[in-house]
Amino acid sequence: MWRRRLSALLPRSPCSSSAPSSYQQKHRHILLPTPNEKPLAPSLLRLFTSQAGSDGGRPFIAFILGGPGSGKGTQCSRIASDFGFAHVSAGDLLRNEITSGTDQGELILEIIREGRIVPSEITVELVRKAIESTTAKRVLIDGFPRCEENRIAFEKITGTEPDLVVFFDCPEDLMVKRLLGRNQGRVDDNIETIKKRLKVFESLNMPVVNYYSSKGKAHKINATGSADEIFEAVRKLFSSLRL
Repeated sequence: MWRRRLSALLPRSPCSSSAPSSYQQKHRHILLPTPNEKPLAPSLLRLFTSQAGSDGGRPFIAFILGGPGSGKGTQCSRIASDFGFAHVSAGDLLRNEITSGTDQGELILEIIREGRIVPSEITVELVRKAIESTTAKRVLIDGFPRCEENRIAFEKITGTEPDLVVFFDCPEDLMVKRLLGRNQGRVDDNIETIKKRLKVFESLNMPVVNYYSSKGKAHKINATGSADEIFEAVRKLFSSLRL
């Protein structure tokens, strides 16, 4: 199932975007409550655990979403360490492809420099290969899907949905501050590109969060505190799951 050819299933156009307004004001109402607001209901726990392994032993899959600078990468590393997940970062996969020096890597670099979304057929293929290469029973997919086209492509190719979606909710000004302050030498860490990335995130990523929220699979984490404070909320969520 994981090895189906992409060319027969995916459109070749990249995700498109439009000018947004504040995503936190528009979308916060539809998200599930944070762990310190109330515990997960038993029905929600059953939803998280009922699908993993039902289609030939596939791993438990968690999508980790949040704007650039929301801290999701740091939290993913801690989740992987504490709860035994393989950490698959869509951003790292794309950057690794860039450093490979291939024609595809050069194309990805140009797209990222322009603040655009990498076409689904490229990202999904990299994610699929990463999932296939791990023997872990639990997988975090960090920063993916980035738009509805990504989501649809993933579900078509794998024939499955994530068991859990975690959304790190962070104010835009804090995300900008974090991105400018990390100084990692990345080509997309300049103020002009950061602003483009935030606009793209709001218009394209939030519909994915809202889609999974409507299915009872998304859980919001307040990402405004320190890394330790944020992870305490994350720890409560993952500790409550029957993994």
